[in-house]
Amino acid sequence: MVDPIGAHRPGGTRRKPQPAPLSRLATRLAPLAPLGRRLKPAYPRPGRTGWRRWMPSWRQWLGAFALSIGLSGSLLVIAYAATDIPQNLNTYATQQDNVYFWADGTPMARTGWVRRQAMPLKDIPPDVRSAVLAAENESFYSDPGISVKGITRALVRTVGQGDTQGGSTITQQYVKNVYLNQNRSVSRKFTEAMISLKLDNKLSKDKILEGYLNTSWFGRGTYGLQRASQAYYGKDVSRLNASEGAFLASLLKGAGLYDPTLSEANHKRAVERWSWILDRMVKTGKLSASERATYTKFPEPLKQGRAFDTGKQSDYLVELATQYAKKAGHISDRDFDLGGYQIYTTFDRKREKTLTDTVTDARAKAKKDDPDKAKNAHYGAASIADDGRILAVYGGPDHRTQGYNESNATTVPAGSAFLPFVYAAGLQHGVHKTREGAATPVTPESVYDGNDGIPVSTPEGPYWDRSGKKVAAHNDGKKDHGQVTLRQALAASVNTPFMQLGMDTGLDKVRATAEASGLLSSSIGPQVPTLSLGNSTPSAIRMANAYATFAADGTHTEPYSVRRITRNGYRVTLDTPAPHRAMSAEVAREVTEALSDSFRTAHPGAATTTAQVAGKKGTTQDDKAAWYVGTNRDVSTAVVLYRIDLSKSLEPLPLEGIAGTPETDVPYGIWSGAMSPLR
Repeated sequence: MVDPIGAHRPGGTRRKPQPAPLSRLATRLAPLAPLGRRLKPAYPRPGRTGWRRWMPSWRQWLGAFALSIGLSGSLLVIAYAATDIPQNLNTYATQQDNVYFWADGTPMARTGWVRRQAMPLKDIPPDVRSAVLAAENESFYSDPGISVKGITRALVRTVGQGDTQGGSTITQQYVKNVYLNQNRSVSRKFTEAMISLKLDNKLSKDKILEGYLNTSWFGRGTYGLQRASQAYYGKDVSRLNASEGAFLASLLKGAGLYDPTLSEANHKRAVERWSWILDRMVKTGKLSASERATYTKFPEPLKQGRAFDTGKQSDYLVELATQYAKKAGHISDRDFDLGGYQIYTTFDRKREKTLTDTVTDARAKAKKDDPDKAKNAHYGAASIADDGRILAVYGGPDHRTQGYNESNATTVPAGSAFLPFVYAAGLQHGVHKTREGAATPVTPESVYDGNDGIPVSTPEGPYWDRSGKKVAAHNDGKKDHGQVTLRQALAASVNTPFMQLGMDTGLDKVRATAEASGLLSSSIGPQVPTLSLGNSTPSAIRMANAYATFAADGTHTEPYSVRRITRNGYRVTLDTPAPHRAMSAEVAREVTEALSDSFRTAHPGAATTTAQVAGKKGTTQDDKAAWYVGTNRDVSTAVVLYRIDLSKSLEPLPLEGIAGTPETDVPYGIWSGAMSPLR
């Protein structure tokens, strides 16, 4: 039998048996066996009884503790060395106000949902600083930037309950504000501590405190003490006293919980926190007991922060520019709220002042002459260049008391101020006296019946309303004008020819012409015969923009209020409206000439030789609105006046003479005053 291990090799030799791998390893480790026996603890331990036989000796305990301390220290040293202070601040720490500029480049307003204005520490009163230290970190100037006790408590809460409330020094809070996110986790807390230690070694305590006071959240859209002081007390931080500072310091614990204007529970918490902070200031020696005794009444903050900084007419401008900037610049609400945008508007500062002063004077006169009617009077006005730039608007007496913008409101009908669009549609498209066949051209010299009460006809006969009555047009005062040319009819504001012209041209073409000129489809009235008499409800901005189309030889550009936007030195891509042709240049010039006739007819003494002035009065048959819209050179202005008692209804009330007489026409007076810079 052949030995399976000692198998025969060629030539008759036999292979020597080899040791197994484990045997080889054991052989090599054999010299270390005595050392292993010395290191291995003997259990059960000799000389001990009971459970003590199984416990390590005190030397072993001491060695293990020393080893753990050494390892922990080494890990902390390595972590400290490996942690760098981030080079970039996070987005919330860089939130700023948005700055708006006039067309001439001068600042107009500074606004923003999150408002920030950094203040040097020296400009923050010592009592206010002390209130913050008493509330948040009284050992700030002596600690190393972290609180070991606080971090331990926070970590225990993180692991056990899922949050990290409490335990942060001011340095740690500043690090969290400007370098880290608001996530609550063990890793974020550890990173916060490492950066805080480094920052405390790198920056002075005053610099850290200054940064903290300028970046902390105080509610009402404010970051930093300066904006908080303005939002809650309407004054700069330099004017705060210790009592007011103590209240603002309480907001650092949670503005949503301590803003006393939000709820009764908040008010109670705020008062308790305010009193506790003042007492802490006395305990830490930062406030004398005698001065503390003078602060017995809680310093109630303002009920509501202002939407914009000024509360004046420029708030309406800011509102318009903000809406346009977000849409045309493709800026989200979140990004816009982060701020830092420089918004260069189209608003002309001189024109805005002139328009505002003119309307203000008219309001004051109306209030003096007829206070009852004047209290419900509303004035909207806008001036627009023929390239679409909004130059000035009058939105209302005060944005804080009247939040909606009168210049952009679609409230009342245009009335006879709509007639130029009917005239333009007829000149552009011609008329159809029959259903079949080509359109018949219309010229300014085409003659229509200008008498009052003329029934409106269609190719099939009279136009009947739903009640079975013939629809007829009426002139102002039901005056008969006989046979008149279209140009004469527009100059004299004769309604009946245009109601028939609208039917002959086609109401769809009238509507299309008005939309192409600048009126919004949503504001154009029902497609019935009265469309030609102005049942549409355009805004002052849109009416001015549409009349500017005539002055621009039929080229229309959508109105816009922002010409350029930058952020942190980089230009934001802006969708600027491009011009398009609304009607032929010849038609636009014919309309302008007729409007010039209208202006000269109504105001012969105001005619000028330096520029072509064209304009038209707008009235409604039910006396619900009064307009004046006109152009001079390359600028168009629209003014509307109406009455609404907002406490009862949104239905317009009769003007009852508040718009003046033909000799003292109020809308024209405002228009003339607003256009005076052009003369």
